[in-house]
Amino acid sequence: MAVSQFDQFLYDATICDPDGESTLGPDRLYGLYISWCAVTNTRPRRERSFWAAMRRRVDPAHNGLRMQGPAAADYLLSSYPNLV
Repeated sequence: MAVSQFDQFLYDATICDPDGESTLGPDRLYGLYISWCAVTNTRPRRERSFWAAMRRRVDPAHNGLRMQGPAAADYLLSSYPNLV
């Protein structure tokens, strides 16, 4: 069975917070997805498709996820250019 783009994104770019206290809000989660697409040279799906897929996988508002990997670095550098 093929892994969906959205499952691969969650696997590559997120990690569960062991305490469950951290959560990626909707804007950050979608922004991380866009960064993941850029890093992996993957064509992003429409935002509506992204949220439909996420609702089947995680709670977009209280997901207990943290960023990880190259997409996290890309997202942070894109969001906060003064860090460079």
